[in-house]
Amino acid sequence: MMEPDGKERIVITSDREIAEHAWSRGAVPVPSAQFMERLERNDLRPAGTSGDEGNGEDEMRGRGNPRQPSKKEKALIRVLRKL
Repeated sequence: MMEPDGKERIVITSDREIAEHAWSRGAVPVPSAQFMERLERNDLRPAGTSGDEGNGEDEMRGRGNPRQPSKKEKALIRVLRKL
C-alpha cells in the first residue's frame, strides 16, 4: 500500500507481532534474514548485474492458487527488488 506521499513503507523485523502490525498499517514487513541476505548479495554482486535472480517467491506460500503469489508475497517481492 502506498502512503499519501506516494512512498511505500518497509519494516525490517523478524517479530511476527510487529510484522502483523506493519501489514495492518499498510507497510510491508521484510524478515530480517531476507533483508540480510539481500544486503550480502548486493555487496558481492559484480557491477552491472541486476541482483533479481532469487526474488524469494519460493520461500513463502499460503492459501489460494499455489501458482500465484499472495498479495503479501507480491508486496514483499516488490520491496526486495527495490533494495
